[in-house]
Amino acid sequence: MARKKNEVQDWICKRLEQADADLLKSLLQGVIQNLMSAAADAMCGADYGKRSDGRVNCRNGYRERSWDSRVGTMLLKLPKMRQGSYFPAWLLEPRKRSEKALPNVVCESYVLGVSARKVERLVQALGMEGMSKSQVSRLAGELDALVDSFRNAPLEQGPYPYVWLDAVHMRSREAGRVVNVALVLATGLNWEG
Repeated sequence: MARKKNEVQDWICKRLEQADADLLKSLLQGVIQNLMSAAADAMCGADYGKRSDGRVNCRNGYRERSWDSRVGTMLLKLPKMRQGSYFPAWLLEPRKRSEKALPNVVCESYVLGVSARKVERLVQALGMEGMSKSQVSRLAGELDALVDSFRNAPLEQGPYPYVWLDAVHMRSREAGRVVNVALVLATGLNWEG
């Protein structure tokens, strides 16, 4: 048993040393599928394909769902149940098909002045299926609330005996076009540090 475990461990280590995106993608997909299968078995009260008196539900096939991750787009098979439903909230958010890193990349690109079409190409270059221009615009719209809350943040923590000012030149969207602007960075230090 120990010899077989060492052989498997050596095989995995060797594959990971030579790893390319496809190997990592297939390993991650396999782990996720096994975790979802175990969770579905727990919901059913028995292992897949096994008879048991404690069984409370049965599986009823799979539904496919694409998931965009850092190693590319994966097609996951989510187990379906005869009664009720199974949805892995620990992995996927309802009606969303990507992890948190992808929207952050899209939002940062948009803020830096990258056009919606170029963002779509950027997403494809990251190994994921395309993201439509409307999805990019929707994500950028979500930024507006964050920007407004930052702009209107109260400054009652003062007085600030030390203030550092700096400026960064960048490209920004104004009235539907991209223009060069200077972003002033102000850092204040109050009495509590």
